[in-house]
Amino acid sequence: MPLPYFEVDVPTRSTEAPGLRGRHIFTGRAESRGAAVRIAHEVYDAARAATEAGVEIPHGRPDGWGACGFRPGWELDWPAATACRWVNPCRWTKSSTFEL
Repeated sequence: MPLPYFEVDVPTRSTEAPGLRGRHIFTGRAESRGAAVRIAHEVYDAARAATEAGVEIPHGRPDGWGACGFRPGWELDWPAATACRWVNPCRWTKSSTFEL
């Protein structure tokens, strides 16, 4: 049976525009909430290191985790990160019974 999908929400703030805040979302398969936060942090660190080195950000980990970009000037608050099982509200990963 495959591992469950998790969503990791990490508060973020701009270091260039005081008061500007947001949330960065990571998703992928993990054994637990703690593992999901750890993997999301690893993916973020890899994206940051690649960007700073001027190379392509690594994509396509087998567990589904990855980063599509890195936004300089934003700091993620990892101690405040939360993780929960991901719920697919639109059922995008299952065939639907209606047409759009």
